[in-house]
Amino acid sequence: MRADQLRRGDPVEVRTAAEILATLDEQGALDALPFMPEMVAYCGRRFVVDRRAEKVCDTIQDLNSRRMTDCVFLGDLRCDGSGHDGCQADCRLYWKEAWLRRVTPADPGAEAPGDHEAQEALLELVTKAARAETEDGPRYRCQATEMRAASQPLSFTDPRPYLREYTSRNVTIRTFGRVMSRATVTEVRRKLGRLPAFPLQGPSTRSPETPRLDLQPGEWVRVKSPAQIRETLTTKGMNRGLWFDVEMLAFCGQTFRVRQRIERFVHDRDGRMIELPSDCVTLEGAVCSGERSTQRWFCARAIHPYWRECWLERVQPRAGNGAH
Repeated sequence: MRADQLRRGDPVEVRTAAEILATLDEQGALDALPFMPEMVAYCGRRFVVDRRAEKVCDTIQDLNSRRMTDCVFLGDLRCDGSGHDGCQADCRLYWKEAWLRRVTPADPGAEAPGDHEAQEALLELVTKAARAETEDGPRYRCQATEMRAASQPLSFTDPRPYLREYTSRNVTIRTFGRVMSRATVTEVRRKLGRLPAFPLQGPSTRSPETPRLDLQPGEWVRVKSPAQIRETLTTKGMNRGLWFDVEMLAFCGQTFRVRQRIERFVHDRDGRMIELPSDCVTLEGAVCSGERSTQRWFCARAIHPYWRECWLERVQPRAGNGAH
């Protein structure tokens, strides 16, 4: 890593709209990474770097790891979908270092006379680039759909990407040792063909009928046990087409609040808007850790897994209740 690159814990300020606009091409992107409409409101505001995007998983093609160069995550800033017709994917936002400036708490805020006009110009550019009409309906463009074009592939056999997770301060030495120990054992099992194809495998080729809970945001739920969830899955580890991921196993038995019901999201492979007619929710604080996924170790995207209601049970709130 270069000494001038941002690291975890560094305070930064998002540059002015005029400064960001000067970095973008005619598609509103820098190095193929779009600056999205949802990000414009953050211009001039200050945040703390959470992680560098040294290793992120490829959900478009092969689920392997890729690297976003000169790119970081700020806190837990996520896309609210307002610039993409209400997409509920809730993805973390990627920030190119060229869009940020390093600051100290004593530094005065950026002064940008007339930046209102620049914000309007920036918003117009990136909004136009976010959606295109086709014969098959609208196609959306966002950081998730463009992540392969904006990133570089990584090899599991190359140790450098893993070492960068520690040298960049993305993770502590304790986390680094724990994940690398698990990765070594798991990847050996995978290559020897001794790793199960599915984290949980059900008894039938068809998803069983299950009662609907009609969960709403703010309600408390407990994730069922692996044995209970297995009964709802097909032999391919799915329930009505929704995959139960290995990262979700760690949440079994824990209690969370419902974050939102998922009804629509932009498909990152082709930019189509996917409508979900059946029950599907996300949970507060339940995100993919990148600590259990083969070939995707240390992924920093912190994706919210989608949960079928039959994997959850409603519980009564109690004083001081929190995700645990």
